[in-house]
Amino acid sequence: MATVGNVAVYGAYGHTGRFVVAELRKRGYLPLLLGRDRDKLRALVRDHPNVEARQASVDDPASLDRALNGAYAVINTAGPFASTTGAVVKAALRAGIPYVDVAAEIEANVDTFAHFAEPARAAGTVVVPAMAFYGGLGDLLVTTAMGDWTAADEVRVAYGLSNWHPTGGTLASGVVSAQRRGGRRVRFTGGQLRYHDDALPTLEWSFPAPLGPQSVIGEFTMADVVTIPSHLAVPEVRTYMTAKAASDLLSPDPTAPTAVDERGRSAQTFVVDALVRSGDTERRVAAAGQDIYAISALLAVEAVDRILTGRIRATGVVSAGAVFDSPDFLDALSAHLTLYAPAETRI
Repeated sequence: MATVGNVAVYGAYGHTGRFVVAELRKRGYLPLLLGRDRDKLRALVRDHPNVEARQASVDDPASLDRALNGAYAVINTAGPFASTTGAVVKAALRAGIPYVDVAAEIEANVDTFAHFAEPARAAGTVVVPAMAFYGGLGDLLVTTAMGDWTAADEVRVAYGLSNWHPTGGTLASGVVSAQRRGGRRVRFTGGQLRYHDDALPTLEWSFPAPLGPQSVIGEFTMADVVTIPSHLAVPEVRTYMTAKAASDLLSPDPTAPTAVDERGRSAQTFVVDALVRSGDTERRVAAAGQDIYAISALLAVEAVDRILTGRIRATGVVSAGAVFDSPDFLDALSAHLTLYAPAETRI
């Protein structure tokens, strides 16, 4: 494939950032390696010769402007996103280029929609938050399941992870989110986010074969509660997590992912099962794959490619399901995601 332009990656030396850089190069893009740590940037350049690195800090707008000079788009992979998103989005708007991030932090995504919707529309550009495993993939699946429906009574997204060995960035983002909530939990009900102190229930979820029934934590709330209702008329959005994965994440001594293949992916597998209900009719679609961080990178890079080639439906701050053709987007990742055909049932 011919080289088609520079795409900046902020936080390029992080776990997900490295997956993003590799996928950009595979597709013929020239990644610009951006980050706060000069030594880590230099080390990454050794793995990617002939690729430029530029040091930039969210505390220094001029450095971000210099770093984005000549870039066609920017992908932000640097968490905690509560600290990085605002500065990088502003720099992208000043540069007149699209912005995509992989933020799973619910409050950071809420802030992006609240603070940048009008500036992004006025600039005629695209800002896509949570273009990742959490927030993006569930939104694409739910939008696909909705089909010709314009509204639904309820959305449920269940995450069937074999395990969850979190990165340092995931853990740091979780700490920030917990601090912002004052230790409370969050749910999307009655058409809005609500904070609560209720204990989370444990129940059984029947995932598609071969995973089958699994113990899950109910209302283990992820970024889908921001992305899905940003463009779909659904008053209830609930997400669930396999109990084993939740236990791994919340362990007092969690372990980081370990690479098992040439791409650097871990052995972690997943099934994301999305159900939408309208009255007594349910529609369901699911996807399975390997390594949530690697999939996040693929989602972000596919998003940038579609934006830069004009395959979008809107401008402004938009979620994956709002800005892209969801079935076509998922089909484009069929080499990495196994899709279960949409089904409709009466309940």
